[in-house]
Amino acid sequence: MSLMALLQAYPEAAEILARHGMGCLGCMGSATETIEGGARMHDIDLQVLLAELQRLERQGPA
Repeated sequence: MSLMALLQAYPEAAEILARHGMGCLGCMGSATETIEGGARMHDIDLQVLLAELQRLERQGPA
């Protein structure tokens, strides 16, 4: 899933991404960059990030 698709489906994900140092809302790469690719680029533990995003997913979209 691209970061932009994530943010469109779950706008609250921006807070999680920002907490990990990913300012995705202003990044032009967010339209095509995947969650995994963004985590790798920012040296973020993918499993930790996904666990937080999965908790958000279980709550459902805004």
